[in-house]
Amino acid sequence: MKQFLWTLAACAVLHGAVAPAPALALAASACSKKSPAHSVALLELYTSEGCDSCPPADRFVSALRLAPERAVVLSLHVDYWNYIGWQDPYSKPVFGERQRWLSDLAGSRTIYTPEMFVAGQEMRGGVDGWSAGLPAAVQGINERPARADIGIALGMPGPAGLPVEVSASAMQDGKLYVALVESGLSSAVRAGENRGRVLAHDVVVREWLAPLALSADGKGGKRGATLSRVLPLPPGARTGKLGVSAFVQSDRGEVLQALALPVCGAE
Repeated sequence: MKQFLWTLAACAVLHGAVAPAPALALAASACSKKSPAHSVALLELYTSEGCDSCPPADRFVSALRLAPERAVVLSLHVDYWNYIGWQDPYSKPVFGERQRWLSDLAGSRTIYTPEMFVAGQEMRGGVDGWSAGLPAAVQGINERPARADIGIALGMPGPAGLPVEVSASAMQDGKLYVALVESGLSSAVRAGENRGRVLAHDVVVREWLAPLALSADGKGGKRGATLSRVLPLPPGARTGKLGVSAFVQSDRGEVLQALALPVCGAE
């Protein structure tokens, strides 16, 4: 098992569970972050460039000014609108699958866009309802103690990609989810319901890694998981607009903790 030096000030040996990255001597510009003692809210927007009611929701997410210690925001582009003539370049089938899973947990038979989930629970009302209800929802989550610990360490991006290591632990079962996120994106839509419009997007999930189940590590009864990867960068990506987000969620849909870290030392 290879070791990784993530900071010059403190050396931490982390063990890669999936596709270990090559050993790296990271400079001082490499960065790391640990989750706080309180719960960080996870906000998930399900959207599509093929949906004419989605641009206001995309703008709402872009305008959010929530500190990362309060909320982790993800914009997930579904692919089930692609059939109407425009292939959303950010869409992935896995996002629709996740949306259906969350809806099934809530006992709903319908999925739609735009749809917002907060800590795994649907928030109804569209942009107006989110504007009214989101501050209190996030505050309520922040007032709860975290039920999992997450750490993210990032190396400097290079030709091979972005070195990433994420670890998580909890006293209960759950899965560790990791995503590469990009902001500052735009598309000139040439077909479908938004034909002729230029759409802007932030916190778009570009890479969604298969979740890792927390397994018993024999330390104080905790369960844990660690993922080490070099993530390929999206074509044309500006590294200063990239970040990594992670969260731990139970099979019942409970979000135990979330954390986000932007790529540092890059423009």
